[in-house]
Amino acid sequence: MAGLEQRFKAAVADSKTLPERPDNATLLRLYALYKQATEGDATGKRPGLTDFVGRAKWDAWSGEAGKPSKDAMHEYIELVDSLRD
Repeated sequence: MAGLEQRFKAAVADSKTLPERPDNATLLRLYALYKQATEGDATGKRPGLTDFVGRAKWDAWSGEAGKPSKDAMHEYIELVDSLRD
């Protein structure tokens, strides 16, 4: 898993230097996969209706519930790679 974690960390760094800013749906997917890979299933209360950004982020992360960390890392790496092409 050490190799996977190194590739994941490299993909996180690469995500900050993409040639174009991804659309909001892709940004939410990146966020959700990152959180699932690093923290596991979503915790805490779902943000209220007036916190649009927080609610969207929590919903995206919650949508990854049950996904193993290594699977989330693989998907994150693949997504970043596809955005760099």
